[in-house]
Amino acid sequence: MKDTDQLKALVEGAVQNHLQQWRHKHPENLYAPVCYALEAGGKRLRPLLVLVGYQIFGDHVEEALPAALAIEVFHNFTLLHDDIMDKSEIRRNQPTVHIRFSDNNAILSGDAMAFLAYSLLMELKSNRLEEVIALFTRTAVEICEGQQMDMDFEARLDVSVEEYLEMIRLKTAVLMACSLKSGALLGGSTDEEADLLYEAGINLGLAFQLQDDYLDTSGDETTFGKKIGGDILADKKTFLLTEALRSARGTRREELISWLGRDKLPGDRKIKAIQSIFADLQIKEKTLLKIGEYSSKAIATLSLLKKESFRKEPLLALFSSLIKREL
Repeated sequence: MKDTDQLKALVEGAVQNHLQQWRHKHPENLYAPVCYALEAGGKRLRPLLVLVGYQIFGDHVEEALPAALAIEVFHNFTLLHDDIMDKSEIRRNQPTVHIRFSDNNAILSGDAMAFLAYSLLMELKSNRLEEVIALFTRTAVEICEGQQMDMDFEARLDVSVEEYLEMIRLKTAVLMACSLKSGALLGGSTDEEADLLYEAGINLGLAFQLQDDYLDTSGDETTFGKKIGGDILADKKTFLLTEALRSARGTRREELISWLGRDKLPGDRKIKAIQSIFADLQIKEKTLLKIGEYSSKAIATLSLLKKESFRKEPLLALFSSLIKREL
């Protein structure tokens, strides 16, 4: 059994090995953005979830590395395209791919990453390969559905909290759930055990995205890796904004709505004004309660898994570290 630090090292080693290959592939302008995106690091959370999911059931965790790396490459592909759509300039404390290279480079290199992910999956030596590919493909489509919902929400002021939670389930949570379930299947779980891990991953993913919403408004820019207040400036229908629109009344609601769509004013003014409204409506406190709700559901689901505690310990430790992120 490997602990989370050892598993992280395993993932990082696999990433670096493939980067060495891709740095020398041609055309260079296709692979340079791929390497730039993956070299930026990040939490490597999703591949780590694959490996801890595997270790609950199997003893040869290296066998799951192709799936872990496939999911990491696919996740980074989605970030390339998301950053273009969101006009984001900073990710992981460095210029986003489309800023460093170009929109066209980011689009095409992202497309290549999606197919590289499938080629990595095909390296798996497992009798569950067909199941893993089917799960991965379904997840990829769901992520696109979630992204489209996110874009559709931009033009609406009536997005409900329930709609928002469904959007982040698709856009964020399903990939975490896919990571855990893929690892479980490759490790030799039963279908019922794999489904339990999928459910835990969904709840973890919902808590994780709600944390991102919270940190975008209240976090430290250096730790968070993105500009604080970016969601506010972009009028993103986060949990905080949808809850504020739901609970605000009278002149407070009118004031909140008046700030939306005002792109030409100094950004700091808009951020501070909406942060003040959030404070008056106790939106941060409501967000923390919702994070706690989904975190508790994730832990409770794991408790239903009838496996030895030492096998579940790395996953529980990872859940705990994510739940206690910089809040």
